[in-house]
Amino acid sequence: MNLRDLKYLVAVADLRHFGRAAEACFVSQPTLSMQLKKLEETLGVTLIERGKQVMLTEAGHEIAAKAREILAQTDQLIAYAKESNDPLAGELRLGAFPTLAPYLFPLVVPKINAAFPKLKLLLVEEKTNVLLSQLKEGKLDAAFIAAPVEESGIAAKSLFSEAFLLAVPRRHALAEKKTVTAEDIAAQPILLLDEGHCLRDQALALCQRVGAKETDNFRATSLETLRQMVASGVAVTLMPQLAIGKEHADIVYIPFQNQPFKRKIMLCTRSHFPRKLLIEKLVSLIRAESVLYF
Repeated sequence: MNLRDLKYLVAVADLRHFGRAAEACFVSQPTLSMQLKKLEETLGVTLIERGKQVMLTEAGHEIAAKAREILAQTDQLIAYAKESNDPLAGELRLGAFPTLAPYLFPLVVPKINAAFPKLKLLLVEEKTNVLLSQLKEGKLDAAFIAAPVEESGIAAKSLFSEAFLLAVPRRHALAEKKTVTAEDIAAQPILLLDEGHCLRDQALALCQRVGAKETDNFRATSLETLRQMVASGVAVTLMPQLAIGKEHADIVYIPFQNQPFKRKIMLCTRSHFPRKLLIEKLVSLIRAESVLYF
């Protein structure tokens, strides 16, 4: 038994298909199948039900979970060895959620590349629950996540707070106001994102605080959909500041008085992630640059 065989097992567990698992592992399907058969013989237990559909046995699920842990620990060991030579070199798998990644990555990645020329960033955009799972499984090294982060085994460092602005059609009754208050939106139906987006939960909590209601005839799948719906005059929404971008002819973005509505962005890693020096330097860099974003 070796680490390669454990990688094969995890690939089959993830993809439920021998051909796709073999492709993901850069081996032929017969090679992968043969090695998994040898792994079963070594362990003395059947791991995979081989039929029309590839399924793991109960033992297979348990051993695949343990294999993930072993592979993650191996990656940490390799990272630690690399860090001992040059802590600011090598790969860093960095994630962010969809309502932040398109706006934050273009700002911070060039700065990171300039500050750490030996560091290779591998970027991932996923919903928050997926990012947290991938962090725990060792598939990601770090991720930008909105507070609160209350996950066992995850360490979070605060980076910056980002205000929400009210986005209204240019001909809306509120469009001429320099600032708005919670009372201004209390009677407004607010267009929000669909289930599964952390920004939906944040915006919904804000609406509940001031008595505003979510519009019940549509939910958007992205911030850009929200933007286009506002531009068409259909609704108003709450937009995070980084996502505002260039001025839009049909949309007015209005700040709230005293900026009471914000989201806090954190950089999260595993609690025992070995490249602590790199994470500290990234945090310092992004904190210093964040004053330029707003």
